[in-house]
Amino acid sequence: MAFWRSKMGRKDASTIKLPVDQYRKQIGKQDYKKTKPILRATKLKAEARKAAIGIKEVGLVLAAILALLLAFYAFFYLRLSPDVDHDLDPDED
Repeated sequence: MAFWRSKMGRKDASTIKLPVDQYRKQIGKQDYKKTKPILRATKLKAEARKAAIGIKEVGLVLAAILALLLAFYAFFYLRLSPDVDHDLDPDED
């Protein structure tokens, strides 16, 4: 204890670290090294989820294509169908 008291009044007293503080720092470094790959994997997973095309987008694109095809088909169906005059009977000359 006399060693600690003699160093307390000096300027370099703050540079002396307690063994407990050194131990905590070492444990923190080891813990960070262990969790670093996990953090990286989680980050990559989140970025992939953001960049991935969702089901909603695919559904909207398919619905738009289907609507265009239906409009295209209806246009040509009405354009090319024979004109029938419903006022005339087929038996009349």
